Amino acid sequence: MITLVTLPPAFGLRNVSPFCLKVEMALTHLGLAFDYETEQDPRKAPKGKLPYLLIDGERIADSELIFERLNTMTQGKLYEGLTPEEKATGVAFSRLAEDHLYWMGVASRWLDDKWFPNIVRDFFGFVPGLFRGFASNGARKAVAQTYDLHGLGRHTMEEQKGFAKRDLQAIADIVSSKHYIVGERLTAFDFVVAGMLSGFMDNEPATWLGDIANGYPSLREYLERIQNEVGVSGK
Repeated sequence: MITLVTLPPAFGLRNVSPFCLKVEMALTHLGLAFDYETEQDPRKAPKGKLPYLLIDGERIADSELIFERLNTMTQGKLYEGLTPEEKATGVAFSRLAEDHLYWMGVASRWLDDKWFPNIVRDFFGFVPGLFRGFASNGARKAVAQTYDLHGLGRHTMEEQKGFAKRDLQAIADIVSSKHYIVGERLTAFDFVVAGMLSGFMDNEPATWLGDIANGYPSLREYLERIQNEVGVSGK
């Protein structure tokens, strides 16, 4: 018995977290039956973040560790047929997406004064009115501190946009020439990258990062193709 626990819908997205979406894609691609539950408060999850899987009562947290568990459960099916070079390329693009580009996606939601009311509405709507502002502003301060510690938060907005454009151009160059992140076939690394792209390209209203990403037609074509091929969409 497998249960995927994710964040509830927000910002026009059925699956608002790229990490939750990539796990849903992997489960679907592998043909594993699973239930779907939502959790509004990540603090209730193992390690304080979502998603996590419940497998026969055991809780497995962190999307990368979930992928490793799914690969073991399916006798290597998740990464089946990948050469060492292909896996190396996939890991590199996963790190680009999840450890660099992702944080600019977070900042474009949380740290933009014009966009932040959407955070308050969709992430903190369950908090009683008197405490909503205190809770949301406290969480925003923590995001700002994390972004600063990462290093991206120490750059000007124009410099941050430059980083984002270089990341997005790298992905666009790969999927324009090869159609997938590695080679000419769908792999687990497409779930990582497409899940990330969905998080800000399909976001409503658009953030500054979404506006930049949607300026790359090849990224839109790639995102829609992967979602259609897997049968799972963020929207």
